[in-house]
Amino acid sequence: MNIGILFLKSNLTGIITFSELDWITTHQSNFTRLEESIAIKIGRMLDAGSINIGCRLNS
Repeated sequence: MNIGILFLKSNLTGIITFSELDWITTHQSNFTRLEESIAIKIGRMLDAGSINIGCRLNS
C-alpha cells in the first residue's frame, strides 16, 4: 500500500477503512517527511469530517 494512493482514494470516495488506518499506524515509523505530512492531512480530514471511517463496496 502507498500512502499517496491511499490519500487520493480516501479523498475521492470520502471513506477510509479501519484496515487502511491500521496500515498507517503500523508503518508510520518508516514514513518520510512527505509521507508524514500526508498522514497528518488524513488525520485532519477525519477530524473535520471531510472523510469518514467506513467500508467501500465493490461495484
